[in-house]
Amino acid sequence: MYSCDFKWPFYMTFWSEAKKERGYILAEKVSIIIPAYNIEDLLERCVKSLVNQTYPADKLEIIVVDDGSGDSTGEIADKLAAEHENVFAYHQKNAGSSAARNNGLSHATGSFVGFVDSDDFVDEHMVEALMDVIDEFDVPMAQVCRDEIAEDGTKLPDVVIPPSKTILVKNTDYIRTLLMHTGDASYCTRITKKTLFTDKLKFPQGVLNEDFWLLIQMLENIDKVAILPYQYYHVFYRSGSNSRKKAADKDYFPPVFTDIVNHADFALELMKKNHPDMVEVAERFGYVQRLDYLLHIPISKMTSDNKFYKENVVGYLRKHKKDIAANPYLSDRDKKYLKILMPAPRLVRFAHAKVKGL
Repeated sequence: MYSCDFKWPFYMTFWSEAKKERGYILAEKVSIIIPAYNIEDLLERCVKSLVNQTYPADKLEIIVVDDGSGDSTGEIADKLAAEHENVFAYHQKNAGSSAARNNGLSHATGSFVGFVDSDDFVDEHMVEALMDVIDEFDVPMAQVCRDEIAEDGTKLPDVVIPPSKTILVKNTDYIRTLLMHTGDASYCTRITKKTLFTDKLKFPQGVLNEDFWLLIQMLENIDKVAILPYQYYHVFYRSGSNSRKKAADKDYFPPVFTDIVNHADFALELMKKNHPDMVEVAERFGYVQRLDYLLHIPISKMTSDNKFYKENVVGYLRKHKKDIAANPYLSDRDKKYLKILMPAPRLVRFAHAKVKGL
């Protein structure tokens, strides 16, 4: 990991004489893709935050892909495209956010691409700051930090702690942060060279946690990533989004918890193949993802006929009981929770619910 003294100068733009004197290339074209589904109340805020970027408008392409919405999302996308020369709207039958992102990639004409979720919004300096760092340090990928905002407007605790200044991180070090749950896997906080997306490296359809699955493979083709300290990406935490639990439905179990376990197993096999020195870190990642699964699955779904729960989660953890105890990367807290849950997870969860009055 390398640290840099670079600090984003708000008083400068890509067209400043200082940069021209230093021989910087003219701004590259950037395509930002927004998958949109039934988001009529928030789409305009999202798009306007990109329209108002300090990056040159003629070098910024904003692509909205309406994923077969049943509300007025599609009409709003068309209206925004009519109002702004650099906004483009496309429509598809409902196929999920990954399909919408891949559709957007097929229309993107920029040499760099980014993604913004339609319920989120970004700081006006985000694109310029990211492209400035990409230009400055000749990296194919750069990332800002994010904050999370609850539905009532309050700021939630940081999921990823921002660095104190801009840093350059080697690809292997970045993979390690993902496996240690200290890195950010989201493609929404980053801008990426478009050529890194290939026929084999696109967003997988029909699953969640897709960013992690794609990023951990794409990093194999990247030397280093720049990370800026600024929280320029603002996540709007909606309880009804497809990766978060619906508070009104106690038996609802978001499919993302199954996908994170499957992707952890995929990551472990990738580490065994390409980075044997990180196998124990990847094993730790799989244990923690399964712990997360056990802590969130409704008790009503912890049944013997739930094959994934019984075999892929509980059975897997019991099989690796000794490995869990010996793993140097697992925290004492996680080891304690796993030790308590492994013998009888349903009974433990039921007892805990009784005590808490749930």
